[in-house]
Amino acid sequence: MKTADQLPRVAVFASGGGSNFQALVDAAEDGSLPAEIVLCLSDRPGAGVIDRANAAGVASVVVRPKDFGTESEYVDKLSAVLDTYRVEFVALAGYLKKIPSDIVRRYRHRMINIHPALLPSFGGRGMYGRRVHEAVLEHGARWTGATVHLVDEEYDTGPILLQEPVPVHEGDTPEDLAARVLKVEHRLYPRALGLLVQGRLRLEGRIVRILPPTG
Repeated sequence: MKTADQLPRVAVFASGGGSNFQALVDAAEDGSLPAEIVLCLSDRPGAGVIDRANAAGVASVVVRPKDFGTESEYVDKLSAVLDTYRVEFVALAGYLKKIPSDIVRRYRHRMINIHPALLPSFGGRGMYGRRVHEAVLEHGARWTGATVHLVDEEYDTGPILLQEPVPVHEGDTPEDLAARVLKVEHRLYPRALGLLVQGRLRLEGRIVRILPPTG
């Protein structure tokens, strides 16, 4: 069994309450996720995820894009923080800022995101949180779900790792749907991150193949 010093080091980027951050931390603590969550990075000083990080003993850092005069300065700051914590993988968990292309390239195929719908439907710029669930209901979709995907330079367009459908019920509100989808997210995200850090994913074009465990 690997010691904490040998486990893959993960940073979680989050802007809100951090329930997916908590799911990853819990999975790492109970051993079902073979990784160490070493950093919580947020763009919002008052985000609830920071309280969760403090309670879990995970370092938290706030980096706000608007505090930098140029994107280059912002990228330098992000890079310095990630270097300080020796981050090997990045998980976006309700992070509402677009990741600079330089950081995406640096963590190519080592950065993932979770989205509260079945991509490629109901994704893209501005589609997050309640907006996604409202759109699902407005379109009369019978099914929605959660998607974990690799991050590329655009919103929600990277190769899909895992998906799980969630039914839309008659009379659902956006809050009803969000709660049902979130339960799936909390189960799906640790599993997807575990596959990534264990090297059990192989990319063939846009298709992600899941490899059997080794050993």
